[in-house]
Amino acid sequence: MATFTFTMPDIGEGIAEAEIVAWHKAVGDRVEEDEEFVDMMTDKATVPLESPVTGKIVEIAGEEGEMVSIGAMLVVIEVEGEVPEDVAEESGAVSPAPSETSGDAPGPKDEEVEQRIETENPDASDADDAHAADPKPADIPAPTPAPAPAASAKVLASPAVRQRARELGVDLGDVKPAEDGRVRHGDLDSFLSYSGGYAPAGRVREDEQRKVIGMRRRIAENMAASKRNIPHFSYVEEVDVTDLEVLRGQLNSNRGDRPKLTMLPLLIAAICKTIPDFPMINARYDDEGGVVTRHGAVHLGMAAQTDAGLMVPVIRDAQSRNLWQLAKEIVRLAEAARDGKATSEELQGGTLTVTSLGPLGGVATTPVINRPEVAIIGPNRIIERPMYVSDGQGAERIEKRKLMNISISCDHRVVDGYDAASFVQALKRLLEAPALMLVD
Repeated sequence: MATFTFTMPDIGEGIAEAEIVAWHKAVGDRVEEDEEFVDMMTDKATVPLESPVTGKIVEIAGEEGEMVSIGAMLVVIEVEGEVPEDVAEESGAVSPAPSETSGDAPGPKDEEVEQRIETENPDASDADDAHAADPKPADIPAPTPAPAPAASAKVLASPAVRQRARELGVDLGDVKPAEDGRVRHGDLDSFLSYSGGYAPAGRVREDEQRKVIGMRRRIAENMAASKRNIPHFSYVEEVDVTDLEVLRGQLNSNRGDRPKLTMLPLLIAAICKTIPDFPMINARYDDEGGVVTRHGAVHLGMAAQTDAGLMVPVIRDAQSRNLWQLAKEIVRLAEAARDGKATSEELQGGTLTVTSLGPLGGVATTPVINRPEVAIIGPNRIIERPMYVSDGQGAERIEKRKLMNISISCDHRVVDGYDAASFVQALKRLLEAPALMLVD
């Protein structure tokens, strides 16, 4: 027997410590080689860590929400036999248990390790004692077997999907995956839609207290810092998107195998075409250095709601992508964020952010700026309403039109109200005459 100490690795982001956000194993559990056993969060992303050895976990660094320094002990694993040399050399933290003929100082005995595990898991010994004292099956009536959760356990799904299903009271075994046998958030959404959006009858959510850790804590800290340090102001304008919706429908009817266009890629294309005349909008402000950097390229942050909270993956060089490329990148980044697979590079470096709630967009929003950016744009819900429409010759008629409000929040230290209003008016002209977006 030997014990292998897995230390917190340097995951290449220049960080000094990381936060424990989810343990997938506990003391006493068996972990397989290359099996994920913990999720650690840096300032930029959540990183799952895998075990380099197979064995039993005998010690962990702390509870969820605690910080672990780079190089500090994260988990101690008891392995059978010797730890592979390549793993031992890479870690430098292996303590082999001596054999009976060894001249080394004796390590902990099996009884001591078992006692240590029992101390960490007092219920384990109690369960063994209770089991030993159980009467024979002939002495008591056979209990009615409870439904086995095996079906749900065998379903392929990411940890985020599993957690969401647990919170909703949904058995993943009841959810039919759309492709490759893996249940995704979209499959769960379809199941909830089919079932009326409710978990099976009889399941009532109990009161619970949850620690604010991981992504939720990062969001709380960032939003508090943004509102504390940035004097926000918001501006809202109504846009007639009737013709834009006609164009979108025409493009989708001839899209072939390309992703379906939503309103978002069209809005992004219009933003990118408008930005060169309003460089103060596509900027980052270093308030400590007192320097505003007006960026030429548009690295556009896309606020995406996930089970872990709000994440903002970045579409690099959005100004250089066509509508289909934007649609494809939006789908890819949104899926990576929901599955917790977005890289740190994909979650930083934005110069401007768009936040959209889709059909839940409401009449108007006052979004919070994604510091150190200086502006954030929020499209709202499209509604149909009768409007007076001019024929260009002085006559007017009433038509049913599709209208959408555009909201923008800006940092008043570096963006004036006139500039923000002028930018939105220029954006409105493009959205209301969408053919102009496709002209160089």
